[in-house]
Amino acid sequence: MAQSKSLPAHAVRVVTYAELQRYVRAFADGHLNLLMIFGNPGVGKSRAVREALKGPVCWIGGHATAFGIFIEAFQHRNRPMVLDDVDGLYGDRNGVRLLKALCQTETTKTLSWWTKTSLQCHGVPQAFTTKSRLVLIGNEWKTLNADVAALEDRGHMLIFEPTALEVHSQAAEWFWDQQIFDLVADNLHLFAQPSLRTYVHAWELKCAGLDWRQTVLSRCLSGAALEVMKLKTNPAFACEAERVRAFIQSGAGCRATYFHHAKKLKPPKDRPKLLLLHKSPPPDPDSTYLERLRKRFGELGKRWTNKSRVKLVKNLSKKPAFVMCTYV
Repeated sequence: MAQSKSLPAHAVRVVTYAELQRYVRAFADGHLNLLMIFGNPGVGKSRAVREALKGPVCWIGGHATAFGIFIEAFQHRNRPMVLDDVDGLYGDRNGVRLLKALCQTETTKTLSWWTKTSLQCHGVPQAFTTKSRLVLIGNEWKTLNADVAALEDRGHMLIFEPTALEVHSQAAEWFWDQQIFDLVADNLHLFAQPSLRTYVHAWELKCAGLDWRQTVLSRCLSGAALEVMKLKTNPAFACEAERVRAFIQSGAGCRATYFHHAKKLKPPKDRPKLLLLHKSPPPDPDSTYLERLRKRFGELGKRWTNKSRVKLVKNLSKKPAFVMCTYV
């Protein structure tokens, strides 16, 4: 995330996942009333929050209006709330006013909506109290006016800016394809804006039999430099002379251009070498949970006894509840 003069002076710049996790755990433990996390896309901001919040949570992702947030705040009052991908929310006056009330420093807050709306259709009163705490997650934030500044003053703002090596080390904890991982490592010094999604996108293309190397390299290179690196990483070429001929035939440049970029793209000697512990993608958590239910209670849809139903309800109550909402 590029530095911006519009960010508040008290914003804390965080560069490691360990430090980010300390803030997120502090919120999960009830110490923080409002936590705002902003940074480049694909660095795991939402994942860090999701892994820390273990109990029932109201998670609103994507576009949400102030009216929709008000309804969810009532239906999930006293629970932690997460507004994910809130870019542009700072430009919505109604949204900022509502969040100012929701993020008051008092433990119990009063929210109200006095304009004529369809609140009664949703079973929502025009005013109610709640003890909900809030996390805001986004890629960009601007202090446009005094109302936005007042909202910022109510909480803790983090600007998450991990280095490419930090993102790469984080990916090593869960990624599974060593070939993709090593290609990223060899070109890590070229990544200006690293993303954890690079690894997953490359894996998807590799499984489909498509050119996954180009996806990785195009994240950090372009033009003649990209063409040189594509040839360098292509196992079909046996020697440098073949690569040079292919480079010239492609129209990307001459022999001198090839070696000019090849010299600049040479990886550093101290590039990271990490051995991945995982050999396959992690199982889908929801499908794994359903499979455990089938093993314990039989095929879903069959006739159950009352005793089985009681066991299932108790089992479901132990699973963390994330409520995903999108309001227009």
